[in-house]
Amino acid sequence: MKKNVGTIDKSIRIIIAVAIVGLYLANLISGTLAIILLILAGIFIVTSFISFCPLYYPFGISTREKHN
Repeated sequence: MKKNVGTIDKSIRIIIAVAIVGLYLANLISGTLAIILLILAGIFIVTSFISFCPLYYPFGISTREKHN
């Protein structure tokens, strides 16, 4: 598993996840939409911590800085 998520990408994912959880806790989202968004938030958190996004892999996308 080659890391393909960069620092800015991680930060954006975490901010979005926190925003989703905040919307849920403020009861601004509920029902099926809330469940789907909370699952997405969980995926964003996990991919941020492991620095790997499985959707980037088949397309060869990487937001990590290139190191020589």
